[in-house]
Amino acid sequence: MALQLLYDDARVEVHQVVVGPVDNNVNIIRCKRTGAGLLIDAANEHDLLLELCQQFGVTKVIETHGHWDHIQAVEPLRAAGIEVAVTKQDAAMLPSYDLIIDDDAAIYVGDLLISTIATPGHTPGSICFKVEGTDLLFTGDTLFPGGPGNTFGDADAFTQILHSIEERLFKKFDADTVVLPGHGSATTLGAERPFFDEWAARGW
Repeated sequence: MALQLLYDDARVEVHQVVVGPVDNNVNIIRCKRTGAGLLIDAANEHDLLLELCQQFGVTKVIETHGHWDHIQAVEPLRAAGIEVAVTKQDAAMLPSYDLIIDDDAAIYVGDLLISTIATPGHTPGSICFKVEGTDLLFTGDTLFPGGPGNTFGDADAFTQILHSIEERLFKKFDADTVVLPGHGSATTLGAERPFFDEWAARGW
């Protein structure tokens, strides 16, 4: 699928490409003043991602979680000198990595600040990223249009992902916050919040 410009303002631009056999969204956040870039989820199609990294000044990859479909391009990007960061809880799921991402941390991309929000459930180390000064929230496989990510029949993980969504996303950010998931289309927290009780009742 072709590269899309998802967001563009005076400071920030976000580009997205869909890769791999399960249509993973790969997003690049770029600081317009400095030209510095950051890539979220080195999912697949490493040759394409390497080209985009060169085009948009990407020097770091941050992973939303460690599932196989989000990490297929990790080693080729690391071999090209691009740092890869992941949470401690999911680090063992990657073939290799450089940095550990903590909860409530700040990641800088040129002048831009990316805040981290731990949202365990889909995996123990699932994490979301908020671009400060915008309404953009990258949720990986924690939250999609229509509900939480799959917890594969694990009742404890399902309870955990619901708690993450309610406490770390719905209660923290306003309704206009744009949810950019790891697969599929964007939504907003306001569009999803009214269905929380339905998700809880249906289980997973």
